[in-house]
Amino acid sequence: QVRVVESGGGLAQAGGSLRLSCSASGLTSVTSAAYDMGWFRQAPGKEREFVGRIIWSSGNIAYADSVKGRFTISGDSAKSTIYLQMNSLKPEDTAVYYCAIRRAGRLTYDYWGQGTQVTVSS
Repeated sequence: QVRVVESGGGLAQAGGSLRLSCSASGLTSVTSAAYDMGWFRQAPGKEREFVGRIIWSSGNIAYADSVKGRFTISGDSAKSTIYLQMNSLKPEDTAVYYCAIRRAGRLTYDYWGQGTQVTVSS
């Protein structure tokens, strides 16, 4: 059974920083590089939106325009762990942040964490 767990959320002031972590277990593939990992977020009253993702096999990382230049994804595929370093936080970054995993080459994400709350005060 695949389990995805996020941590590191909390309260920050505008302009501040937070670092989220995501760890996955139970992946049955021979190599963790057969999975991609991503971050999404959902603000109150809004739909869930893409934040960023890493494709382990190529190392390619992509970000939503709204976070580009402020957020950074890093991680370790062997440990099925990724991080989201969030700098220059804005009140509009307030949301529940979710980590997700998809099999390489697929468009949809198969496994999701329960989310971690990030609140940015002005």
